[in-house]
Amino acid sequence: MHKLGLIGKNISYSFSRAYFKNKFEKEQITNVTYENFDIENIELFPSIIKNTEGIKGFNVTIPYKEVIIPFIDKLDETAKKIGAVNTIKVTQNNQLIGYNTDCHGFKQSLKPLLKPHHKKALILGTGGASKAVAFSLKELNIHYDFVSRTSKNGIGFTYNVLTDKIIKEHQIIINCTPIGTFPNVDACPDIPFGAINSEHILYDLIYNPEETTFLKIGKNHGATILNGLKMLELQAEEAWSIWDLS
Repeated sequence: MHKLGLIGKNISYSFSRAYFKNKFEKEQITNVTYENFDIENIELFPSIIKNTEGIKGFNVTIPYKEVIIPFIDKLDETAKKIGAVNTIKVTQNNQLIGYNTDCHGFKQSLKPLLKPHHKKALILGTGGASKAVAFSLKELNIHYDFVSRTSKNGIGFTYNVLTDKIIKEHQIIINCTPIGTFPNVDACPDIPFGAINSEHILYDLIYNPEETTFLKIGKNHGATILNGLKMLELQAEEAWSIWDLS
């Protein structure tokens, strides 16, 4: 029996386990299981490898997409450029190879919504997922600026300096923070929503709730909105093809 799993912290809500369980049932895949490995800190990761017989691969989620890298033997070129890993393949000789399929999922889900005027984006947040988003935007020739609570190198703006003018100039706004995730569904990134209009795309990587406060406000201002579910489905299928267990 082959085993797959998700590495993360507080992941009982996880998309991945339910997604793969449904996939295995629907496609009658009977030789693979998928489970959550909910760990308090990344130092516990090697013991999972050691103690899980038949392990063939992992997905990696918050907060370990960057700190897991030192535990991996080899990084795929894209994961190396991004600096974050969300998929790991365990080879036959127990080598760990790290990949990033978030960028594939994000790029393919955003592409159908793009119009010629979508030239600049704001990325809210600076974690592992935001790095994959930035990589994808670069590939799509869309200029991007990061937005963070504190000023640091490589950050375009802090929230307190965002103006209507900046919002109008950036026609794509992507929430890569956990703000607004269930159960804190009323929470929302603090941006000048008054400047959002029908030219904008608001993309929230959160998928629970289906429509966050961030997306609701965007929709009320005429923006095109998208949550993170399609991205997750696409990145999961990309991960499945990397593990190559069928």
